[in-house]
Amino acid sequence: MGNVLVWAIWIGAAAACLGSGIAVVSFANPFFSALALIGNLASLAVLFLLASAEFVAAAQVLVYAGAVMVMFLFVIAYLGGRADTPFEGGPSWVSFGAVLAATALLVEIVVAIGLKAGDLLADEAEVGAAFGSPAEIGRFFLTDHLLAFEITSIVLLIAAVGGVILGTKTRAEEQLDRLDKAAP
Repeated sequence: MGNVLVWAIWIGAAAACLGSGIAVVSFANPFFSALALIGNLASLAVLFLLASAEFVAAAQVLVYAGAVMVMFLFVIAYLGGRADTPFEGGPSWVSFGAVLAATALLVEIVVAIGLKAGDLLADEAEVGAAFGSPAEIGRFFLTDHLLAFEITSIVLLIAAVGGVILGTKTRAEEQLDRLDKAAP
């Protein structure tokens, strides 16, 4: 009975993950896309829990669904209507890049499934008892991967500053807004 419940939760979380992922890219309003992304991150956390990765699930909810998505929502709210159609009338290379990336991802998935089905993938690695513990992750962050960890924090800071810069109106834009409101 317990195995059936695990499978039911897995199927529900996987369906929620796929559904919210499709919603992220299909919503025209960026605010609703960000909310759908929060749902996607929450369903991923459930999948991590089912894989006995409690720390990763908690980090998923606290860091990504909590802190990062709140920052995204503030930037979207700050930009207002200008964030609704950022690529309107823009280059067609954006669409080409999206199709190219999706194709590369599909090829990678097909190759991985084919290798696994043909038993050509390497055997599973030995995993120690400390693997994935908060102490082990902290040790890696502060020793082997300290530079990458610090670069990530700088990139997030630059993204926040860029959002503020994009959200500020110039004097000319403010005057145009006043003229639009004053015109009958």
